[in-house]
Amino acid sequence: MRWLLALALVVSAAGEGRPELHACVVNAKAWVVGARLTGSGLVKLDANREWQQLGFVHPMVLAADYDRQDPSTLYLAAGNGLIRAKDGGRSWRITTGWDVTELQDVTVDPNTPGTVYFTHTTGIRKSSDGGDTWQAADAGIAEKYCETLRADQSRAGHIVAGCVNGLHRTTDGGASWQRVGAEGLQIRRVAQSPHQPMEWLAGTQGGGLLRSVDGGATWEAASDAAVDRNLYDIAYDPTTPGRIAIGGWSTGVLVSEDNGKSWERRSQGLPRWDVWSLAFDPSQPGRLYANVHEEALYVSEDAGRSWRIAGLEGAFIYRLYFFPGGQQ
Repeated sequence: MRWLLALALVVSAAGEGRPELHACVVNAKAWVVGARLTGSGLVKLDANREWQQLGFVHPMVLAADYDRQDPSTLYLAAGNGLIRAKDGGRSWRITTGWDVTELQDVTVDPNTPGTVYFTHTTGIRKSSDGGDTWQAADAGIAEKYCETLRADQSRAGHIVAGCVNGLHRTTDGGASWQRVGAEGLQIRRVAQSPHQPMEWLAGTQGGGLLRSVDGGATWEAASDAAVDRNLYDIAYDPTTPGRIAIGGWSTGVLVSEDNGKSWERRSQGLPRWDVWSLAFDPSQPGRLYANVHEEALYVSEDAGRSWRIAGLEGAFIYRLYFFPGGQQ
């Protein structure tokens, strides 16, 4: 059985020029044992709407972020360690040791230059020098498997992590963590509003959507949308306050135009309702990308009301992001 895993999709929002779409892909749908794995790793959709390979062929990259001081440097959370990818993702170097594998997520603190955090199967680590050295940074998290974490874009040292047993937050750069909600729930994704920095959303496995309006200090149920479903991604539209999309298994794409007060299913034109990842294009209001499990990447120009294929047929795309583009 063939698989095509696109494990981290990055849509880069350029300071100059148009955004660039990146994806971390594992193309194994036609793969057999002993064959060369092709078309896998970091790829970019160029101005001609063609995919280009960047860096090495790689079988597993789950997440990415970028250096705010040098946007041509990316950090990739991969199966074999934390990869620092310079030159717009072309030159790769693993910056962690043999004891760190199966990374789940990575985030850069935009308010503290050189500070990077990642999660792996046994905890959270932090670098204060752009990935040259790493230290454990998960004191206070008892069950240390965390699938998702995000640095607060407005406050240095504030990080929210979604773990196997609830939501955790640090306000001191990872020196200490406190569980702040969702005990007993596994968290699949956290997202911060680009319009209201104190607002966060969290997608759970089986517990629906959660919301915080105090910077992640406390959480409550956001709505009854997708309760009893696994929510795999959350996307705020940076061009349109109040517009949010969520997606998950047997959920399809749900879109709110009133900041989560009500939700509309916008899955017409998608081949199935199993959605792994979502992202709004920051340069084009209403342009929404969605990945349908082992089908393709789809794009909508009207916030999910209609869809067309955007490539990566057979893809499982694990994450979507917007990063600065135009890097050489």
